[in-house]
Amino acid sequence: MIRVFLPSQLDDYTEGAREQSFALQAPPEGSLTLKDVIEALEMRFRGLAFRVVDEHGNIRRHIAMFVGETMVRDLSAPVNPDSRVQIVGALSGG
Repeated sequence: MIRVFLPSQLDDYTEGAREQSFALQAPPEGSLTLKDVIEALEMRFRGLAFRVVDEHGNIRRHIAMFVGETMVRDLSAPVNPDSRVQIVGALSGG
């Protein structure tokens, strides 16, 4: 079961849900990726993907994503079926 932890910045899209768990099957052509996880989240929460991924398919500058303890910047990063994925929004201020 993949567990995804979501930041408060996405509350408008997730109805306040901060954690989602789901089972994903690896596609026939390879292994699971972070892109598969984002697509699964988008199926549950329409509009969420565009908040974390830009129009070129890249993780937005102000978003950090972790698979386990490793920060990743590429949606092709592998994800195991029992991974912990965390999406973190940047904080700013002055």
